[in-house]
Amino acid sequence: MPPEQSHESSAGRRHRHLSGAESENAVTVFDTVQPSIDGVADDLEKTTKINTEDNSQEYVSGVKLGLIVVSVSLACFLTVMDISVISTAIPKITDDFKSLVDVGWYGSAYNLGSAALVPLTGKMYNHFNLKWTFLVFFFAFELGSALCGAAQTSAMLIIGRTIAGLGASGIINGSFTIISASVPLEKRPPFIGACMGISQLGQVIGPLIGGAFTTGYTWRWSFYINLPLGAIVAVPLVIIHIPEQIAKQSPLRVLKGLHRFLDLIGFALFAPSVIMLLLALQYGGNQFPWKSSQVIGLFCGAGLNAVVWAFWNRHKGDEGLIPTSMVKRRIVAISSLNYGLFMAVVFGGVFYLPIYFQAIKEKSAILSGVYLMPNILPQILTTILTGVLVPKVGRIPPFALFAAATTAIGSGLYGTFQPNTSTGKWIGYQILAGVGQGFGFQMPLIAIQNDTKPEHLAEATSLLVWAQYVGPTIFIVAYNTLFTFSLRSEIPKHAPNADVEAIVAAGATKFRKLVSAEDLPAILVAYANAMDHVFFLVAAVGVLAFLAAFGMGWRDIRQKPAAPGTSNDDDGSSSPAQA
Repeated sequence: MPPEQSHESSAGRRHRHLSGAESENAVTVFDTVQPSIDGVADDLEKTTKINTEDNSQEYVSGVKLGLIVVSVSLACFLTVMDISVISTAIPKITDDFKSLVDVGWYGSAYNLGSAALVPLTGKMYNHFNLKWTFLVFFFAFELGSALCGAAQTSAMLIIGRTIAGLGASGIINGSFTIISASVPLEKRPPFIGACMGISQLGQVIGPLIGGAFTTGYTWRWSFYINLPLGAIVAVPLVIIHIPEQIAKQSPLRVLKGLHRFLDLIGFALFAPSVIMLLLALQYGGNQFPWKSSQVIGLFCGAGLNAVVWAFWNRHKGDEGLIPTSMVKRRIVAISSLNYGLFMAVVFGGVFYLPIYFQAIKEKSAILSGVYLMPNILPQILTTILTGVLVPKVGRIPPFALFAAATTAIGSGLYGTFQPNTSTGKWIGYQILAGVGQGFGFQMPLIAIQNDTKPEHLAEATSLLVWAQYVGPTIFIVAYNTLFTFSLRSEIPKHAPNADVEAIVAAGATKFRKLVSAEDLPAILVAYANAMDHVFFLVAAVGVLAFLAAFGMGWRDIRQKPAAPGTSNDDDGSSSPAQA
């Protein structure tokens, strides 16, 4: 049912809608006269009209587009950094709060908040104002950061991390949606590449910032730093008009039918399922054995809730939390699968390379972050490079296949690391993997954007972001299980007299105090062999991402959108649309 026509605003902005045959695939068209806000930057705004097959959409260019991209990129950077910034601060936090048993929650609380809410964020961006919805999520992230910095107890810190995670759930999705609303499809890759490249820098900057603040001042500024940087994000977005590419009803009308528009019943079924799954993965092998009633009960509860939600979501169809027509789109589903697997490979290196440097090479937490630079810098450069190359080549799978293959090979080469591995090798292998990772980061997003109508883009992107959270979470548990199992197997082979359980319980940096000088070289070899097993598994996950890349759609993205009544096949041909 076509959206109602809005009244002309005082600034002269009016909506007009396609009619007749055009309304079948209508995208709301805006003829705008950009209003000024207190006269700020009036002369900077340029409205670009893209006319394609009688469709006209408003986009942003010039300085304002640059400010938008910088703002959302910095927002993504902060959310990614917040995942890793706590890693080097945790020892001091546990000293202050005497809360060693809560260590796992400091990281998982953030992921729980993010993963549970992500699917709902797509619905929210579809029904509420794009800019202000993004700023609400960002405010929640900032509020959580402030609570973490001011925390007086471990419980308060965990609550702050959860709130920050809830805010982060809508930031990455919202950033990509804002870029998509501001830039035409054929010009998006460079801007998306810049956004993703900047955000990935947060992976390595996080531990460095956390370590520097914790060592030189206080761990609390690892979280407080988000507040002044947040102002840099918010101010340009408040001032600049961001166009809406789909028609939206009034907020009051959406609020009156909130349960229907956002499928709150579906969310109430979906969120507990995700939370119970992540709790089971968090508890298993740590607080409780895998065969314990607590872990098994959580897995069963997650499965039961997921089944009930699946039936409900199917009943709701396109009004469900995840529209069924979108899930049935092969490119959307496979691109999300590829991204979840690909990010699991990336995080395998992010989590276990620092352990290699700290446990085996005996480097500090801060220095181990510096040693990740050969991996991170190529990521940033090639992420930006692909933004330039994709529009010229026009096809996505070649980049995704190269990315997965190179990343898998690099991760497999990590599996050769030993205590005496030369500097040249661990730098060179990281560069190889980093190049591949940079080529792969934005491919699933571009594939989905090329395959999805504007009215479903936010929901499709939220599915992709959800895969980004859940994929690494599941596989990191698998990596950890394999690592501890392998370590328990390797130590008796190389140091028969060593206390295996004491070494495992001591952690990656303190086991040296429990080992004699005679046994230390053998223990280091055991540690290296255990990590090699993990890296081989990481490489295997990369192979799965490689296979998934074949299904990401071979249609040339340089093609113009199909005329009304036709749809593009993957091979680039046009065929009559299904009624």
